[in-house]
Amino acid sequence: MAAPVSVDVLVIGSGASGLAAAVSAHRAGASVALAAKGSLQSCNSAKAQGGIQAAFGADDSPEQHAEDVWKSSHETADRRLVEVLTGEAPGAIHWLEELGVQFTPENGGYRLAKCGGASRKRLLQVGDRTGHAITAALRDAVQASSMKTFAKSPLSSLEPAENGWRARCGEQVIDAGTVVLAAGGRCYREARERGELSTNHPGATGEVTQIAVDLGAESRDLDALQYHPNGGAWPPNMQGYSIPETTRAYGATDPLGPRDEVSQAIFDEVSAGRGVETPDGRPAVYLDTTRVPEADALVSLPYMLRRYRAAGVDPLREPILTYPVLHYQNGGLVIDEHGETTLEGVFACGEIAGGTHGRNRMMGNSLLECTVFGRRAGAAATEKARV
Repeated sequence: MAAPVSVDVLVIGSGASGLAAAVSAHRAGASVALAAKGSLQSCNSAKAQGGIQAAFGADDSPEQHAEDVWKSSHETADRRLVEVLTGEAPGAIHWLEELGVQFTPENGGYRLAKCGGASRKRLLQVGDRTGHAITAALRDAVQASSMKTFAKSPLSSLEPAENGWRARCGEQVIDAGTVVLAAGGRCYREARERGELSTNHPGATGEVTQIAVDLGAESRDLDALQYHPNGGAWPPNMQGYSIPETTRAYGATDPLGPRDEVSQAIFDEVSAGRGVETPDGRPAVYLDTTRVPEADALVSLPYMLRRYRAAGVDPLREPILTYPVLHYQNGGLVIDEHGETTLEGVFACGEIAGGTHGRNRMMGNSLLECTVFGRRAGAAATEKARV
């Protein structure tokens, strides 16, 4: 066992929320350690393709964004958290740009798309690899700093200590004034147990949530798991791939409703016998991607096109087979507007936290939540660690 390390702030998780929290805490003057279950590159955030929401349109506002979130949640979200999320969205975009993220431009501003449940065009993208671009920029900032990083060091225990918390991460013991939990959800494990497909990285198995709950942290909506309405169903290399919802925004026939409603409609159609089967016998429906203009696809869906075409399918020439796939843990640990859980000195941000999306998340708000509440949690954890 390595000698214990002592820091102001310990961050658990190397996805967008953990990286944002680490950068925020470091910039606030904290000594920071970041521990990841796998490599620093292994996370769900890097797989996020659709984009990130922020109200930049002339006909839009943070208040309208908040209203869309509230409606999409079926009025189950925490309004305080929603107002923070949407109010700080434009600033979060500029912060990411300062770190090197280059969002797709158009006419001197941002190229904005409309997404499911949204009343305005407000989705910013980096092609269809937005999550990859955001996590790469944040990881570069972490690796260029003096932070201590521990890869392949999963959190196995967390207990109160004299001056904060003591964590065991792999072979490392870390003493920290405060802890930020940013370890994501559990949909990979849940899908495996159900015998279903998932968009998630294999590390999304939920142990950190359970550690916090066992310590007494309150949780909410943990039963509310989200299906992505357009999971790849065929060819085999696309099974579990989340077809960007912007595919629908640019002309595919699937309606731009909230994710839970669209997914349920597909389940209902298949149950009524109006679906089709993939060559390997899985249920599916067709998504008519032939309606997507090639000019839009080349700018906003290049990664999807490359993957399908490599498998011998051209989505602009033939409809593609799709079916809902387990995607996101809507609920999680209860947090306040600073990201603090009901355990003093333990913060949470990203998919492990609940309330911001209620029981149904809009697309484009997960990367936003990671950035907004990662920054907030890192700053607040630093302030509390120094009291």
